Amino acid sequence: LLRRDLIDRADIVTLLSPCAGEGRSQLAAELAIAFAQTGRPTLLVDADLRRPHQHVLFGTDNRQGLSQAIEYEIEPLLHPVQGLPRMSVLTAGAVPSNPLELLSSRGFASMIESWRSTFDFVVIDTAPIMQFSDGLAVASIAGRVLALSRAQHTPYKEMQDMLRRLAATRSLILGAVISHF
Repeated sequence: LLRRDLIDRADIVTLLSPCAGEGRSQLAAELAIAFAQTGRPTLLVDADLRRPHQHVLFGTDNRQGLSQAIEYEIEPLLHPVQGLPRMSVLTAGAVPSNPLELLSSRGFASMIESWRSTFDFVVIDTAPIMQFSDGLAVASIAGRVLALSRAQHTPYKEMQDMLRRLAATRSLILGAVISHF
């Protein structure tokens, strides 16, 4: 089922995986870099409000980020990426007490809508699905998903369960990646 409301707008993709340690954050960063290298405006969003990692990968400050922007209804602080003038990173910010509530909010949905008209590509990193439902909330708003598993690490049953739970979001699954690291 192709969602017509997502055509002709920014390509937004949410990275989901069942477990921790499967390479979601690394793949999200690499995808965003690849998109930015094409010269198109790209935003990398760290929506893993449980154990954020993008600020470490990009050496940016994480005191103010996505969680504060949603909670206080302020403009998110986008960090430029040295050597990639068309790429910005939105860190997760300080870990909030209510991540799922923030990511399910109208405020977060409004941010995603504004990114659709500002950027050509938006890549969203999330928390592991088997531990937290945050990624499913993000997927239901963003509408497009890339499923990730790690060879000889991700249990088949947990991948099946994630895909079953993902079906309820009515998100378009763009594909799957099996990492080997």
